[in-house]
Amino acid sequence: MAPAREVQVENNPAKHRYEAVVDGAVAGCAYYRERPGTVVITHTEVGDEWEGQGVASSLIAGALDDIRARGLTVTPFCAFTRGYIERHPEYADLVAAAR
Repeated sequence: MAPAREVQVENNPAKHRYEAVVDGAVAGCAYYRERPGTVVITHTEVGDEWEGQGVASSLIAGALDDIRARGLTVTPFCAFTRGYIERHPEYADLVAAAR
């Protein structure tokens, strides 16, 4: 489902998370740890009021696009992130094991 509003994805390295920002508010986060050459996504969460509006999908797509732009791989410990990559094979080459 498409997001109800525009979702901006921002990397917040100080908090080790990507943030989905909607109307100036953080609507969801994808938490990560950086390791040499890879970003380990550990957990994704979205506020109850944003569930079912595509915020989590936009968040993970934005995070994966950033990881690709930085020349890194991803290790998707988060079940939502793993499922997103399975449904969007254009990101499969980013998975650390795939390389």
